[in-house]
Amino acid sequence: MYREYLKSPVGYLEILCDETHLLSVSFVSQANKKVSSNTITNNTRTQLQEYFDGRRKQFDLPLKVEGTEFQKKVWGKLKRIPYGKLETYGSVAKSLGKPLASRAVGGANNKNKIGIIIPCHRVVGTSGSLTGYAPGLKYKEFLLKLEGSLED
Repeated sequence: MYREYLKSPVGYLEILCDETHLLSVSFVSQANKKVSSNTITNNTRTQLQEYFDGRRKQFDLPLKVEGTEFQKKVWGKLKRIPYGKLETYGSVAKSLGKPLASRAVGGANNKNKIGIIIPCHRVVGTSGSLTGYAPGLKYKEFLLKLEGSLED
């Protein structure tokens, strides 16, 4: 297991990967002194920094996701939501052929271990309200403002 940290505008991000895939990007309160990097952690750190600098709108990283088939379908859909665009939980559910599964979409978002890269922050409530972001709504708000899909 390889672990690295990035000090971002929203605080520290912990990057975890194995030899070949990114496993997790999560918000943490501080960086751990124990780090070990490889090509995947380095590429992830670089691409995240470019994202925060406004120079990257899509990520190109090998991901390993673990979850149910439904969760994997939700995460696949999230990866196709363009930078600067929003979807609702209901519209994601409908696009997966499960129009009554908006709560299940929210549950899948909550289980997303590869935050920002799999952009669950781009999913909002039916009225456009910022709901359901495990790290906290202040982070979701920051990311959406960064991408230009939310006004100050």
